Amino acid sequence: MSTSQERRSRAGIRDEYQLYIGGRWVPAADGGVTGSIDPSTEQPVTRVAVARAADVGRAVDAAAQAAPAWAALGWQERAARLHALADRVAEQAGELGRMDAVDGGIPVDGMAKDVANAVNTVRYFAGLASELKGHTIEAPGAALNMTLREPFGVVGRIVPFNHPIQFAGSGVAGPLAAGNTVVLKPGDTTPVSALRLAELAEGILPPGVLNVVTGGREAGEALVAHPRVPRIAFTGSVRSGQAVARGAAEHLKLVTLELGGKNPLIVFPDANIDAAAAAAVTAMNFNRGQAQSCGSPSRMLVHDAVRAAFVEAFVEKARALTIGDPLDPGVAMGPLAFAAHYERVLSYIERGTAEGARLVTGGTERPAGRTAGYFVAPTVFDDVTPDMAIARDEIFGPVVSVLGWTDEADALAVANELPVGLTANIWTNDLGRAIEFGKRVQAGYVWVNGAGQRPLGAPFGGYKLSGMGNENSLDELLSFTRTKNLSLQAAPGGVA
Repeated sequence: MSTSQERRSRAGIRDEYQLYIGGRWVPAADGGVTGSIDPSTEQPVTRVAVARAADVGRAVDAAAQAAPAWAALGWQERAARLHALADRVAEQAGELGRMDAVDGGIPVDGMAKDVANAVNTVRYFAGLASELKGHTIEAPGAALNMTLREPFGVVGRIVPFNHPIQFAGSGVAGPLAAGNTVVLKPGDTTPVSALRLAELAEGILPPGVLNVVTGGREAGEALVAHPRVPRIAFTGSVRSGQAVARGAAEHLKLVTLELGGKNPLIVFPDANIDAAAAAAVTAMNFNRGQAQSCGSPSRMLVHDAVRAAFVEAFVEKARALTIGDPLDPGVAMGPLAFAAHYERVLSYIERGTAEGARLVTGGTERPAGRTAGYFVAPTVFDDVTPDMAIARDEIFGPVVSVLGWTDEADALAVANELPVGLTANIWTNDLGRAIEFGKRVQAGYVWVNGAGQRPLGAPFGGYKLSGMGNENSLDELLSFTRTKNLSLQAAPGGVA
């Protein structure tokens, strides 16, 4: 048995996957397939169908046909089925973790958290479904005015490659709880666990309620443009989000976008430096996704009085992370998800050195013991200036830029100068300063002395080009409904 076959077998990955449409597994209309690559070995691990516009149309038709009956079940029955789905996902947590380890490079230890997040989010939206309530408005005489919350019908959900099962599970939970059916398009390089989610949903969700179409840009563009998909939810890069918004504009669709960021972590001289460095390593998400995370604070603004101590502590903790086969327990970091992204991250490391930043640790060489695979060790640049590309562009990998500062106003200006604003992290023991900076920093989610963890139900969304709308909250659930006003008037002569 070849290495690829052994790894596929350990992960429970099939030789080939078709599209999941209307409760059935079907090939792409043109028979197109593509190989899914194991980023640890750079070898094919399975073959996956490539959906074209016609396939997306079939999925939308199936979802539209199933929508009325799914909505008519009522919130209690939908919630019960979502709880049943969460149970089934939890039962298969180990298998799903191994799938994403092989297909996406995320270590199995980190995948335990990803699967738990998916399960908890499905349960959260199931429990929140009773909040799909309208209001009554005072009306004169024998009249009644009320609002109703109704599902859109078909929701297109496009999720990225970096946390496959977490984003697939949590991404469909809100739309389904609100009474919509879903056409899900997972990341084209990490599709396997989303397809497994569809398998797990069989017998729980009626045919057509959840459909999964795999493929690249054509599938995504077709889903966004389809006239019978009035609601689109997208997670991904700023550039892709802008394309989604343009594609949805013709039909005036409601679109929510959770996009990228170049997030600042601001360290004041009174902070506990060792704690700040440890939290920064955690927040970078090295050990759950190789820092392929939109919320990672890869732009660290550290006061010059403590910068050397912070860099030393951060580097020590980052170097202690174990890099290796993501299927092996105890491994903290695996490879980046796919070849083109790997080459992009390496190009930024080379650019940082060329622009004059000081490389403290990491670099373009594979970590020791890795002769293949898209592995990049935690890479830290010091003496970075705000004009450098590594300080301005979202690299979406394990590359950290440390910028020094002495004036608080200057630090705030640098933190806010970029066109994105997803998250920020402030480290100080001065509560007044924390509140002031927390209010003035331009980001949708701000931690003070935190490590990047978010409680379930806390709204998450960005400012500026980092997106529109909030996820993982009541706001998200309500965004999958539209408001209808119902004005009732007694017929003339109908009241004694």
